[in-house]
Amino acid sequence: MDYTPETGSITMFTTTWCGYCQRLKAQLQSAGIGYSEVNIEEVEGAAALVEKVNDGNQTVPTVLYPDGSAATNPSLAEVQKALAAQGR
Repeated sequence: MDYTPETGSITMFTTTWCGYCQRLKAQLQSAGIGYSEVNIEEVEGAAALVEKVNDGNQTVPTVLYPDGSAATNPSLAEVQKALAAQGR
């Protein structure tokens, strides 16, 4: 499955119990940044992609950017900077 987001948005890999995920989602919503959420415990293959990005660990939130790069537990400022660099 292709999880690559549209320009100006991100794909965020999460779990329901992750406090860091909840915080980042709230910050993204406040900042007006669009995102697609993929729960790695519910979507087949999503956990494997997160493990690949994080040296075998299922660390969330993991964010996928439109250029295919990824970040683990980024701050809102880091997301904003990455999207700006990609022409958001």
